[in-house]
Amino acid sequence: QAYSGTPPEEKEKIVWVRFENADLNDTSRNMEFHEIHSTGNEPPLLLMIGYSDGMQVWSIPISGEAQELFSVRHGPVRAARILPAPQISAQKCDNFAEKRPLLGVCKSIGSSGTSPPYCCVDLYSLRTGEMVKSIQFKTPIYDLHCNKRILVVVLQEKIAAFDSCTFTKKFFVTSCYPCPGPNMNPIALGSRWLAYAENKLIRCHQSRGGACGDNIQSYTATVISAAKTIKTGLTMVGKVVTQLTGTLPSGATEEEILAHSNLRRSPLVPGIVTIIDTETVAEGQVLVSEDSDSDGIVAHFPAHEKPICCMAFNPSGMLLVTTDTLGHDFHVFQILTHPWSSSQSAVHHLYTLHRGETEAKVQDISFSHDCRWVVVSTLRGTSHVFPINPYGGQPCVRTHMSPRVVNRMSRFQKSAGLEEIEQELTSKQGGRCSPVPGLSSSPSGSPLHGKLNSQDTYNNFTNNNPGNPRLLPLPSLTVVLPLAQIKQPMTLGTITKRTGPYLFGAGCFSIKAPCKSKPAPQISPSKSVGGEFCVAAVFGASRSWFANNSGLKREKDQSKQFVVESLYIISCYGSLVEHVLEPRPLSTAPKISDDTPLEMLTCPRASWALVRTPQWNELQPPFNANHPLLLAADAVQYYQYLLAGLVPPGSPGPITRHESYDSLASDHSGQEDEEWLSQVEIVTHTGPHRRLWMGPQFQFKTIHPSGQTTVISSSSSVLQSHGPSDTPQPLLDFDTDDLDLNSLRIQPVRSEPVSMPGSPRPAADRRGVSTVIDATS
Repeated sequence: QAYSGTPPEEKEKIVWVRFENADLNDTSRNMEFHEIHSTGNEPPLLLMIGYSDGMQVWSIPISGEAQELFSVRHGPVRAARILPAPQISAQKCDNFAEKRPLLGVCKSIGSSGTSPPYCCVDLYSLRTGEMVKSIQFKTPIYDLHCNKRILVVVLQEKIAAFDSCTFTKKFFVTSCYPCPGPNMNPIALGSRWLAYAENKLIRCHQSRGGACGDNIQSYTATVISAAKTIKTGLTMVGKVVTQLTGTLPSGATEEEILAHSNLRRSPLVPGIVTIIDTETVAEGQVLVSEDSDSDGIVAHFPAHEKPICCMAFNPSGMLLVTTDTLGHDFHVFQILTHPWSSSQSAVHHLYTLHRGETEAKVQDISFSHDCRWVVVSTLRGTSHVFPINPYGGQPCVRTHMSPRVVNRMSRFQKSAGLEEIEQELTSKQGGRCSPVPGLSSSPSGSPLHGKLNSQDTYNNFTNNNPGNPRLLPLPSLTVVLPLAQIKQPMTLGTITKRTGPYLFGAGCFSIKAPCKSKPAPQISPSKSVGGEFCVAAVFGASRSWFANNSGLKREKDQSKQFVVESLYIISCYGSLVEHVLEPRPLSTAPKISDDTPLEMLTCPRASWALVRTPQWNELQPPFNANHPLLLAADAVQYYQYLLAGLVPPGSPGPITRHESYDSLASDHSGQEDEEWLSQVEIVTHTGPHRRLWMGPQFQFKTIHPSGQTTVISSSSSVLQSHGPSDTPQPLLDFDTDDLDLNSLRIQPVRSEPVSMPGSPRPAADRRGVSTVIDATS
């Protein structure tokens, strides 16, 4: 019915698009995907489209056949979310368990009908179709965010958070910095942390690090740059306020707003980020001030000099990407927390992703699942693909050309001890060609233990940890350029600013040659002022392979052949396009080595036309029990009950075929082991390739009580130094003058020598022999 010759003018106008994370594609909690290695199950893409009248939800499973899950026309929708099943425990149960899955919607006309537009959040049950809860506000809502703990409602300069089980108010923030758009109040919600733009910098809560200017590494330089930020803040307030007048309710005049901002004691400072822990933060208002304690504040730091425009956490929640209103550079921060306070936390500025010199507003940020790629989409409709490493450093052939994530250091680097020398050479003081200062035989002379100030020495002392990643020096900043810039929707044929491609075809079709496109109707795209396109991007397993080879059975390892997952981009014309990304070594490089830079080929492989026409029927709840969203909610809720050690209500549902459930349920009978999952210890690394004492900088010297001294040079085979008999084997070098025995204070009776690998003699036989390891550079 979608493609039965209806003229192009009939398409409905799309206002916003977004890829959603819900129970349907939750790989960690949905048991369907726990067999991912055996059956090749891949989570579907879940896509939400907001129209000028109503909204629509699509699922695109791995087979590539798009399925419509929800469609409704009830006036414009500003924001909508499918709420994930909440985390429950023996003390905390879900009040809405029978009603789930729930859809949270912010419509122009709320449930009450009397309140101003976009001022209430209505929660609808997709199982029964009824509205189960409505939360009213006095000011317009800009966005909704949710995870398995809280529902976050974003307002003008305010954030309100509600508990996922009861939808009672948990905490609220009133000190957000205003942004001119497209996100009026940018926030990022991870699985546990919430990041938002704070309107001032509070010294006593400021974390170490933050944004580096021109490759600034020191903490003092960051404080100086923060002081500069405060200065620019004074001039920025006026600009931002005037920009905001267009977006505020028409009742507020400019004078009122200026008076409102003058009431504040200190001026607003742009570019400051605060991250709070939604679990430990106190109930009520979250206030970052000189007087407040730092309970629940994870980090507080300057991220940009201009107001922040968009933010996103990576899947693990340890990296935060921030963008400012200019859109020239995007910053990637690694958050290293401290249990005491945010001032002890460190924020490492790992990357500056440089987009270009023209101004652009960012609307969407998306990470690949392994955090090696990040895609930033601007309102111009361009998606920029950047390579990064979760631990920092220059992206190269070694890090990005293998299907798996590699360690920060290769086996050779790890065992050769080159990193310290390299750091010293590239640091500012040494310069590239100057002799290396500060390298001495004592560990304190190495560049990693450089000049610590008194505060750091104190921290080292109190933490009893010389290798603490939170302490100085901060890791070096890397500037990364985009490997690919995918313009949207240009990839499907040449279009002018106000028209788009119109694609015929049922469901998905593959693109073999450049498409000829028909001009779309003269409609203005989303949020349009002129040439502004709403787009959203997400990484996922390739679906075009299946579409091209529909007759063949999909092999288990078919998706493993790609180094990078496919990139899916939906445009404001409702066309979803799969782009295949192929990184390769730089073609101009004379010789390909591990450190060769990358370049990237991209090509569109498949397209889905998902935009609705006015003739389409609505698809509204209540839904059948076999609806994909309901099945997923059942599966995740069942899993949550098992994790919490509770007996799931009613029948186990459609997933009784897993034998492991019964054993899991029986293990949970005891109250004391309900937290069993967090107690499981997993060994996640193998030992080093070459032990530290096997490196060339160590010499082994064996002391004999008779007074003779044996020196084993670094070339001798250490492990075969003792034979099975009581008499030591002859060794390579003999040097009796090298060691003063009196200065060593050998007391073999009180301390046993370290037993070396490969020496089968019992300790009693070696009581008279001590081994001294002397570290020399």
